[in-house]
Amino acid sequence: MRKAMLLVVVIILGMGGRYAIGCTNIIVTRGASTDGSVIISYSVDGEFHPTLRTTPAADHASGELQDIKDWDGKVLLRIPYPAHTYAVTGIMNEHQVVIGETTFDGRPELENKQGGIPYWTLMRLTLQRARTAREAIKVMTGLVGEFGYASTGESFSIGDPNEAWILEMIGPGDGGKGAIWVAVRVPDGTIAAHANKSRIGTFPLKDPDNCVYSANVIDFAIQRGYYDPKTDGPFRYCDAYCPATAQKLRYTESRVWSIFRRAAPSLNFSADYSRGVTGARPYPLSIKADRKLGVQDVMALMRDHYEGTPMDMTAGVDAGPFGSPLRSRPMTFQLDGKPFSWERPISTQQTGCSYVANSRSFLPDEVGGVLWYGLDDTYTSCYVPLYAGNTAVPPSFTQGSLKRFSWDSAWWVFNLVANFSQLKFSYMVKDIQKVQQELEGNFFELQPAIEKTAQAMLATDPERARRFLTDYSVSAGEQVTRRWKELAEALFTRYNDGYVQDASGEPQELGYPESWLREVVRARPGQLDLPGDEVIKSPESY
Repeated sequence: MRKAMLLVVVIILGMGGRYAIGCTNIIVTRGASTDGSVIISYSVDGEFHPTLRTTPAADHASGELQDIKDWDGKVLLRIPYPAHTYAVTGIMNEHQVVIGETTFDGRPELENKQGGIPYWTLMRLTLQRARTAREAIKVMTGLVGEFGYASTGESFSIGDPNEAWILEMIGPGDGGKGAIWVAVRVPDGTIAAHANKSRIGTFPLKDPDNCVYSANVIDFAIQRGYYDPKTDGPFRYCDAYCPATAQKLRYTESRVWSIFRRAAPSLNFSADYSRGVTGARPYPLSIKADRKLGVQDVMALMRDHYEGTPMDMTAGVDAGPFGSPLRSRPMTFQLDGKPFSWERPISTQQTGCSYVANSRSFLPDEVGGVLWYGLDDTYTSCYVPLYAGNTAVPPSFTQGSLKRFSWDSAWWVFNLVANFSQLKFSYMVKDIQKVQQELEGNFFELQPAIEKTAQAMLATDPERARRFLTDYSVSAGEQVTRRWKELAEALFTRYNDGYVQDASGEPQELGYPESWLREVVRARPGQLDLPGDEVIKSPESY
């Protein structure tokens, strides 16, 4: 096998698919973005340690086979390599093709436990084989058609510099062949989102430019009893293969609602559907935002906790005295035999890593594809630019294990800062965001100059251009890791033992917010009352 010079970066989710069950994707089409690019975000949520790895694009000999493995490294099957595989950076390949996902499970009985390709491997295989989003859909559906599909229901965001699609796929059950799927192009000028629930409803049956689907997508649902054309009205993929319950809607569609209500407040979407209110209308697959969105706007949407709504997770007694939006798992609990549930926000401490991928048709692929990569909770993370032309990644992004803390692991450093901030969140988050905004602001400020320099190099020395982009991204990542270590030390110092140091380093007793104190006094009547300061004379001793 002859390896090309360009390396790739793939994300290895080291703990297993069962952990990545809370992801959120946002899709912004060219006509909906500020610069005419396609933007796809993807939070990879679950209790695992993300590790970024580099592998090269490659040429392959005839008959060479590629191992398909499960999360534990066991080989499930072997499939032929194509003659050439493309370079990949996380969820983006060298042609700026991007694939994200959210798991919707759907009909558990349709998981084919007999084998096939798991969804995470399907994404990687496709990025190695596809030059466009449309080609990616053909590759994905072709691979599962030939070798089987081994996962539950998935919604995939698929984009390139020109367009974006949503592909939804579910298995045929044990022993079945292929998968049942539908792919719909997100109309240019709109944005879309999905969050662990199938969102494609009705779709055109005779519009291959905008919709493609498996031949059995409707018949299979009829055979299984998921859909009755005589009584159920027009066929809706999401209703047949991912039936909604109030609990599922609250966990999933609340996030879609919050993205839409922030991007298009003029549409005044009601929260009723996400609350499971009977008769409430589902949210559309895509909408036109009130204004065009840029990469930084999408980052802001990924840091949402329902602020400013009745579900605001930074307010109320459950947010504690210092307005923490985090809630410990499990999300559901019972009191006196009645079930309750915390809200599930877009931004969560269970995020392992997240991406905001930017594909730009007006720039060479090496420069046009930028993968903004963040570790741990999106709210307290910092996004670092990784270019499609990179040949390496920051070393601190490749280190560590969930089983042991390490200062050498960027993920652990981010995780440490995020966890420590819970002691006095409303105070510490301001210190964190100050560094976050400074670093991200610098990256965006430098971006035009970096890319102009790289383009000039590409014209005469492409290898030098790739080295330049790589050096910049690696340096940026390591700079962020160093600054986060310094931030951790500063937070430990300033907020030691519950005090808050002032500018001169003197500890101050700032206590608790009045609103929280009132809740405490109300919950403990008479127990916290402070007696007067009159002198009390002791009686004679016994």
